[in-house]
Amino acid sequence: MSSPKKSSFFNKAPKFWERCGPTSLVLWPLSWLYGLINRALDLIHDLDFRKQKAQAVPIIIVGNIRVGGTGKTPIVIALAERLASMGWKPGIISRGYGAIAPTSPIPVRSDSNPADVGDEPVLIAKRTQDQFPIWVHPKRVQSIASLLKANPSVNVIISDDGLQHRALARWPAREGGRDIELVVRDQRGEGNGFLLPAGPLREAATRERDATLMTGMNASASHIDEYFLGRRAFTLAGQLGTPYQLINPDNKQSLASIADTYLPNKMMAVAAIGNPQRFFDDLLKQGVAAKTI
Repeated sequence: MSSPKKSSFFNKAPKFWERCGPTSLVLWPLSWLYGLINRALDLIHDLDFRKQKAQAVPIIIVGNIRVGGTGKTPIVIALAERLASMGWKPGIISRGYGAIAPTSPIPVRSDSNPADVGDEPVLIAKRTQDQFPIWVHPKRVQSIASLLKANPSVNVIISDDGLQHRALARWPAREGGRDIELVVRDQRGEGNGFLLPAGPLREAATRERDATLMTGMNASASHIDEYFLGRRAFTLAGQLGTPYQLINPDNKQSLASIADTYLPNKMMAVAAIGNPQRFFDDLLKQGVAAKTI
């Protein structure tokens, strides 16, 4: 059974998030309170009152500080494949966003039901042809334990999102904790720069990171040094692959052929990603003009 349809109001980012205005200024006190609570929670976890244990293998977190998608999932796939080609045995964990939270961690396969485990983990499994073990649960430490128990050969964990998941300990010296943190950023940047709810940020843009991965941006764009805190930044160029029919993956057709065959009013482009306009713009660059949703 599919989940009830949510109002489109909750599926779209408010326009006032992109620039400072009256609404964002009215909400700023709530953002200040949100930031204060986050700093207090960070301090509690850094003091380690709960005596968190480091994980048995290194953890690479691919996340973002902006609400919504910025292109993390393709990077997780590419990173896992690259590590495997270098001799590593990666495993992948995810919260399973959009699914009903399971009572215990569950593995994901290409034939798993997205309603049970989330659509992104299933997408990763399909694109990698079940090459890597993937486990989902809101508490990522439990996912890691279950994944390693079922797959003891795994020697590195990639976390799809999780920068704000404090249970993944960063200390001592990040060994067996958050060994690498990658922040993914798209052309929308940080919007008006405010934390939730006045702006789109889950935490301040000045958070430390090992590298910033810029998706969908011009490689020649200038960057502010302070934003990266002296860390490295990389611009990642994306490209559309060959389209195929979902119910028959062997049925493929080039974008050029689609553009030549169908009139714009005969095509509908649908995107369920954090920044759908980027996908629509890429289609237009390939000559595919369609109604968009």
